[in-house]
Amino acid sequence: MRRQFSPIAARKGEAASTGTPLTRGALAVRTSCNIETIRYYERVGLLPPPPRSAGGHRLYGEGLVRRVNFVRRSRDLGFSIEEIRELLRLVDGGTYTCGEVEKLARDHVREIRRKIADLRRLQRVLETMAARCSGDAVPDCPIIDALFDPDGPSRMRASKTGHASSGG
Repeated sequence: MRRQFSPIAARKGEAASTGTPLTRGALAVRTSCNIETIRYYERVGLLPPPPRSAGGHRLYGEGLVRRVNFVRRSRDLGFSIEEIRELLRLVDGGTYTCGEVEKLARDHVREIRRKIADLRRLQRVLETMAARCSGDAVPDCPIIDALFDPDGPSRMRASKTGHASSGG
């Protein structure tokens, strides 16, 4: 089944056969997307330049409403601008396959898993730092000391596993 999304209309900024073109402000309200974010998406090429009225106002058709929603939802899911650009290249070409989109999604999932592992490591380091803090009302604080020490967090990780030298 072919998708309802019209990449051609969205690229050209054309209005769908029904509906009145929107101003940028109305587009922002309709898509729950900040006006500055819409400007940014235009600047980085995720949205094509919209057609303009005789008075020079940008006019956004239904195709661009759908495209903004696509970009916003992709960002909500953590896709990078470049990943969204690649998804849009597939959609705009009109020849994408579910397999191509699946590959991009699975690559993204792998990146999410890597980030989760990094965040868990950060959590462990911060918990270790906080555990060394007495919480006393004195200016001597192991957390501050570790933050000033460029090797502090890695030394803490190593000392937890028993590989760090004692002292310090």
